[in-house]
Amino acid sequence: QLQLVESGGGAVQSGGSLRLSCEASAYSVVKYCWGWFRQAPGKEREGVASFHLHGHKVYADSVKGRFTISKDNAKNTLILRMNSLIPEDTAMYYCAAAPCWMTYNTNAARSPETYNYWGQGTQVTISS
Repeated sequence: QLQLVESGGGAVQSGGSLRLSCEASAYSVVKYCWGWFRQAPGKEREGVASFHLHGHKVYADSVKGRFTISKDNAKNTLILRMNSLIPEDTAMYYCAAAPCWMTYNTNAARSPETYNYWGQGTQVTISS
């Protein structure tokens, strides 16, 4: 059973930065395609950044140019670097994994319904 554990969340002021990590147990990150998602109170879970089947990085329009997704295969870790944070980024952030064939296009890669393994989440709070 694949297990995912997020870390790195916290409370920062607007304009600040955070680095989220997601460590996977038992399996190598290369066997799955990965993504970061977030959910704010009263809102649906949305895709933030993910890896497409063919290795392309897919970003939500709201985070392009500010967030960077990467992975460390040797450490089985998915990373999300977040810069120029704004209050609208406040949410619970989750990492997720899916068999790569399921992330066959951009829409699939950024859709929460594609992913069947989820972490417990890490809270990010941005104050103005």
